[in-house]
Amino acid sequence: MKIGIPTNGREGLEDSVSEVFGKAKTFTIIDVENDRIRKVKVIENPASSYEYGSGPVVAKTLADLKVHLVISAELGPGAAGLLEHHGIKRILVTPKMKVADAIKDASTRLKGKHI
Repeated sequence: MKIGIPTNGREGLEDSVSEVFGKAKTFTIIDVENDRIRKVKVIENPASSYEYGSGPVVAKTLADLKVHLVISAELGPGAAGLLEHHGIKRILVTPKMKVADAIKDASTRLKGKHI
């Protein structure tokens, strides 16, 4: 499973979840296999400087990266609709939460399903 999380910097699992989705500075992309984190990659958000419409651009970028789950503090209606259209699950968490903790929280909230 591939997870995408809007983040504030380039710290990987130690970074914090951004308060915003579309205008987040970076996205931390995590590959999880057999309940283990296999790969962590941080990418720059291509739409962080957009005045309008950044959420849908990010949703399309994550779909192109084949992300299965987005863990975010918030989602606008356009981004949420596009994520749903692409079959990407969404879980909301507390902003500024550490990425590693957000992954644990999401796993628990998926009702015991492992990610």
